[in-house]
Amino acid sequence: SHSWRPAPLCRGRALPAPVPGSACAVGRPLRWASSFSQPGPTESDPSEGQVFLSESCVKRLLEITEGSEFLRLQVEGGGCSGFQYKFSLDTVINPDDRQGQRGGARVVVDVDSLAFVKGSMVDFSQELIRSSFQVVSNPQAEKGCSCGTSFSVKF
Repeated sequence: SHSWRPAPLCRGRALPAPVPGSACAVGRPLRWASSFSQPGPTESDPSEGQVFLSESCVKRLLEITEGSEFLRLQVEGGGCSGFQYKFSLDTVINPDDRQGQRGGARVVVDVDSLAFVKGSMVDFSQELIRSSFQVVSNPQAEKGCSCGTSFSVKF
């Protein structure tokens, strides 16, 4: 029974830098089996508010989280395209949060942010110049910026 559920304030902490030499395979993204009420994703109803985790995201989260820690995804105003994604590690779930998990990795999104990222994939990208969590394939975004953290919303 994997489901998004309301579950208290965000303490958040900075994400640790990746361990040098650790390779995260960016393989075929897998669909996240968690949703609000259905056992799996539904193509016909994007309002279910699903967010999917890639295999590399799950692997990296399992490497950096301890105990009850999870990845928090927030959308804030700002950035070069109007909105930006913010990732942090957290342990406290607020009443307006929705959470899901895959393979032992957990991600939490507040209801307001979820409206901007539903149907998206969260990936972990490791490159020479930086390694980071990223939102990819966001059906709610009209366009993104080359920085990878900023986007504009479809109307």
